[in-house]
Amino acid sequence: MDENLHQLQTEMRNPASERLDQMTALEIVTLMNEEDHKVAVAIKRVLPQVAEAVEQIVQALSGGGRLFYFGAGTSGRLGVLDAAECPPTFGTDASVVRGIIAGGAQAMTEAIEGAEDSHELGRQDVREAGVGQGDVVVGIAASGRTPYVLGALEEARARQAATIALSCNPDPDSSKSADIAINIEVGPEVVTGSTRLKAGSATKMVLNMLTTASMVQLGKVYGNLMVNVQATNQKLRERAKHIVMQVTGASYEEADRLLGEAAGDVRVAIVMQKTGLAAKEAAERLARAGNKVRAAIEHG
Repeated sequence: MDENLHQLQTEMRNPASERLDQMTALEIVTLMNEEDHKVAVAIKRVLPQVAEAVEQIVQALSGGGRLFYFGAGTSGRLGVLDAAECPPTFGTDASVVRGIIAGGAQAMTEAIEGAEDSHELGRQDVREAGVGQGDVVVGIAASGRTPYVLGALEEARARQAATIALSCNPDPDSSKSADIAINIEVGPEVVTGSTRLKAGSATKMVLNMLTTASMVQLGKVYGNLMVNVQATNQKLRERAKHIVMQVTGASYEEADRLLGEAAGDVRVAIVMQKTGLAAKEAAERLARAGNKVRAAIEHG
């Protein structure tokens, strides 16, 4: 029995929603919208910690390290979701950003609540993932005290990985095993203890920041365009053409030709158009520039 659970912000009753079951549909969604407005404000207070975490991630990935998310339940699912979006958006290998959820793949679609209670399972999953020095581990737990996440952070630190704790409570247990603590105080939920609501939204927003800002600083974005996009379907192939058009001023037909010669690589197509080089030479120039489009164009 945990007699202190009710003292967590994420477990407290929200006075504004005490009559929730008596409200109309419009009153419920209006209240939820009002509460959701608090999320961005709460995140603004921890932006220095988020930026510090981004810098740590950039340092790790620049040196060949990896980014791991460990979480249980909603927190774990959000980590898996963010990791899964990195390869198509930024062209990263699937091994570079990984989301690991307590209970494994089955836990993505089914509630395996008991898995989060195992401290040892968190340690075991870190070991099985091969986490080590040069990697970064983000432990995600709205409460900041999920045993699975605490175990993962402790094992990661013992293996000399950098550690980041992401929670939605002040001064959580997870902070004790982290180099950087991001504690977003969003306050009590509309439905008491339902951390898939404001806490879930806050977690998703911060994860968006961690990977997006890191990938931008790693040169995987040119301007605000996703030049590393993997054109694996018709929509993305069209997006790739329009990115080339926007950057270079080329016509639709010209962008299509450039991408054809560049084997679909938006970065190579842009460098080709900007420098007049053939595909092979443009690719080599890009590689010399660390695969950063701006550097390849401006410095060769």
